[in-house]
Amino acid sequence: MHSSELTHADIVDLLTTVPAGDVYDRADKVRQAALGSDVHLRGLIEFSNICRNDCLYCGIRRGNKGVTRYHMDDDELVETARRAVDIGFQTIVLQSGEDLHYDANRMCRIIERIKAMDVALTLSIGEREYGDYQAFRNAGADRYLMRIETTDVDLYHRLNPGMSWQRRHECLLMIKELGYELGSGIMVGLPGQTVESIADDLLYLKSIGVDMAGIGPFIPHPGTPLAHEQGGTLEQALRTMAIMRLLLPDINIPATTAMESLHPQGRIMALQAGANVVMPNVTEGEYRRLYELYPGKICVNDTPIHCRTCIGLKIQSIGRTIGQGRGGHISRKNNIQQ
Repeated sequence: MHSSELTHADIVDLLTTVPAGDVYDRADKVRQAALGSDVHLRGLIEFSNICRNDCLYCGIRRGNKGVTRYHMDDDELVETARRAVDIGFQTIVLQSGEDLHYDANRMCRIIERIKAMDVALTLSIGEREYGDYQAFRNAGADRYLMRIETTDVDLYHRLNPGMSWQRRHECLLMIKELGYELGSGIMVGLPGQTVESIADDLLYLKSIGVDMAGIGPFIPHPGTPLAHEQGGTLEQALRTMAIMRLLLPDINIPATTAMESLHPQGRIMALQAGANVVMPNVTEGEYRRLYELYPGKICVNDTPIHCRTCIGLKIQSIGRTIGQGRGGHISRKNNIQQ
């Protein structure tokens, strides 16, 4: 059977029965055939840790009183992007909690200023109204990342009080309709999550036509109600990510930072199991420590240039190359021009 035609039962088998190394090797071969050896780098700016939501697993949830909150002002955010471009990044990712201080007008001004630097721009700022998504797109935003986290609706509502799974699903469809490259993804190892629901999740991501899929392990944060839960394993996350590659051979899949929080070589292991993107943190100073979605976050004391150099050397050490250009989804007809 062709990888992309995997059934629900096939995915469950790959998650549970097939030796992990075999799944990784198969995904790595599919990645090589579809995309070659390039690893694309995205410069990640975590510009606000203020969030209106109270998700039980998240370190910057509204109810965590132990967080020192911040948001960058517009000039500081744009200058951070400029410095990232100066050290070679051709894609900038703006990520924050759901902070409505950044309304549509403010975000559009920021987008226009960063797009003037001739880069691809990705937003990861959560649920907004259709008009906001449209305005961001018109201002020049190219890609949008928003994880569905789980397609188990009951589990979603338990873990995300006050939120609606249907609303999040509809936001993803809006983003796709507006012509963004769509990124979504899931967390693996959530309390109450089953292997069957992970298989559902992967098929869901395929069904909505994601251009990028991020798979990360659940890591319990001490400032959340799930502090004492077990958490996901690196193997579980790597298996899931590898199967995502088998399902969608040519999409972009990041080696997520959370994997390296579980193992010193986590991102390299992910690159050898189907991933083709790395998102080094280019946020500067104290903000790196304060944007703590999960504990054990790596590189909190590093500078952007150190992170860029370090990951570049790791990529080269496994015989891969740093991709040139903006690294959009190669199958997209309206892909950003290189």
